Amino acid sequence: MTVAKTSVLVLDCAEPEALAEFYANLLDARTQPGADPDFVEVVGLDGAHLAIRKDHGLAPPSWPRPDDSQQAHLRLLVARDDMDEAEREAIALGARPLDTKDNGGPDDVRIYSDPAGHPFSLAARRDRPDC
Repeated sequence: MTVAKTSVLVLDCAEPEALAEFYANLLDARTQPGADPDFVEVVGLDGAHLAIRKDHGLAPPSWPRPDDSQQAHLRLLVARDDMDEAEREAIALGARPLDTKDNGGPDDVRIYSDPAGHPFSLAARRDRPDC
């Protein structure tokens, strides 16, 4: 018997509607308010699912962490030829570059923060179907 049938990543922030709009635009998705006014879902056309929840006492995340520990972040896969355009789009929507020094090449990964400070990366999608 399997208990969990699906999963969703929930990001905490001070202004869930604004952050949900950022990700809806970035992912070509739509927002869907929940029954709880402090909870907004982002639902993509290809099945991407993300939720944004209001945290009234939020301390924004930092990158990199001073203790060099891991923290969760979204990894958005982009066709290698579309990386520069995806970067321009993310920044135009309000993303802030955190680490984009290794642009280019087959392992192109660029790290940004969303408008609420959560780190996310744009990563060149490999040609293999499992990436």
